[in-house]
Amino acid sequence: MFQVIQASLAFAQLTVAELLSFLNAVYARMKDNPAFTVNLPFDMAIFKAAIDSFTSAVDAALDGSKKAMAERNRQREVVIKMLRQLAHYVEAASKDDVSVFLSSGFEVRPTGRTKTPPLSQFIRKIDAGDKSGQLLVSVVPFPDAHSYEVRWAPANTGGTEPTWTIHAVGKTQRPVTAANLTPGTAYAFQGRALTDSGFTDWSDPITRICT
Repeated sequence: MFQVIQASLAFAQLTVAELLSFLNAVYARMKDNPAFTVNLPFDMAIFKAAIDSFTSAVDAALDGSKKAMAERNRQREVVIKMLRQLAHYVEAASKDDVSVFLSSGFEVRPTGRTKTPPLSQFIRKIDAGDKSGQLLVSVVPFPDAHSYEVRWAPANTGGTEPTWTIHAVGKTQRPVTAANLTPGTAYAFQGRALTDSGFTDWSDPITRICT
């Protein structure tokens, strides 16, 4: 059956180390690739320079200074934006040939027919928001639930009790926007439901890095 190929954009959720590995893999696969030489959104040399800048920013941020970490996060946004441009370019240039598409180093986005298991009892999925510093949290429908609550907090608190942000969710179950997050920081998310018997226990924590 004919299938229109779409690129997975899950790279935006990768850790710093994973993202660096993915960036270098895409560069190595696309550099001098005869399938991708016409109408590139930018020269591969420019892409390599951006990867090198991000790598340097990651190394500089190891000292933990706020200025260095802010620069690392800024460079992360630069390379992710370039990856998105390349992903859409590869979609068009591969002309729905899977082997050509995969030669770029990008991955195919799963089709909507494939059901993804929920992340936890009450959290179905966590997606990147439209803006930096946002994550979208979708809840799992629960029998007899009147409403839901989702909470989040930085995942690494040095052993101290985290300060949770709690957001109520109605039965419409629209995604909750976790906003004003710090890019590059890992956050823990939990969900629970309100039933006739009261609130359920919080679900197991799910950790995601904000971009």
